[in-house]
Amino acid sequence: MALDEKELVACCGSSKFGKEMAMASPFSSLQHALNTARDIWFNTVDVNGWLEAFDAHPQIGKSSSNHKSETSAQWSKGEQSTALATATSSSLQELLDWNARYKEKFGFVFLICASGRSTSEILVELKKRYPNRPIIEFEIAAQEQMKITELRLAKLFAAKAEAASAYDQHPVTLGKKAEDRVSIIGAHLTATSEALAGKTSESSARTRPPITTHVLDVSKGCPATGLDVRLEMWMGKQSRPSFDGNNVGGWALQGFSSTDKDGRSGQLMSIVDAVNPGIYRISFNTGKYCPDGFFPYISLVFEIRDTQKLEHFHVPLLLSPFSFTTYRGS
Repeated sequence: MALDEKELVACCGSSKFGKEMAMASPFSSLQHALNTARDIWFNTVDVNGWLEAFDAHPQIGKSSSNHKSETSAQWSKGEQSTALATATSSSLQELLDWNARYKEKFGFVFLICASGRSTSEILVELKKRYPNRPIIEFEIAAQEQMKITELRLAKLFAAKAEAASAYDQHPVTLGKKAEDRVSIIGAHLTATSEALAGKTSESSARTRPPITTHVLDVSKGCPATGLDVRLEMWMGKQSRPSFDGNNVGGWALQGFSSTDKDGRSGQLMSIVDAVNPGIYRISFNTGKYCPDGFFPYISLVFEIRDTQKLEHFHVPLLLSPFSFTTYRGS
């Protein structure tokens, strides 16, 4: 897939990044683009390019005119939607105050992949990172920028795939702008919607289950609807499952659901303040969803440690018949 420099700058904010990525285009797959993006961002873009990318972001909870395109402005708005939906006037003001303190200390805005994070979660992370030495925080910010860039590249790929599909079906009447499609698909990739936030348990401070997922069918450029998802926890006699051993009978079902029209699974576990530490496995019935695909099913195993039990774990899946990409979202 061919990507132009303007689209790529919207994904990152760095002119150097956009130029280098455009020179490397076209990309054979989303994974190819992501691998190239990581290499360029960490090994080619210099400090000035990093700062340029940081400066393209508004402070979380505050609008900005720094955006280099309408597309990046729409993406930022979608990525901050959960934070704004869960904010109170006092928490929003506290966030703005801490943002100002952070920028005064480090010289750039507090950067975090905010997609799906509530205001309180962002505040916790900001306060945790504030004592860092500048050199350490600069590296962390660059890592967070890469997460945002990867998310936006996935949105861009999905939007272009959808536009190409629509053009194949209606080559004469296709009139919707590509950037509109990007914002629509981008909304599907937001880790938590306002509707999900509305399902808050009265006895919990959380607004969603500790573990969530969201599946996008990159080949079609739309959410993957009707995909069965199962969440399990390791409860075997051994402390952890073995790569070489027999793990039959050690996994305990936590929840089962199918993805809805937005590609989001239903509630796979209860909304609790602290998730039980341990090893979890989330599985996707890809063989049923795409019978002609390469993967009969996909299982992802991950560990939640005791120090992470208050965090949220979002496991998005970017799926096509012959490849998939995942990462720990927020």
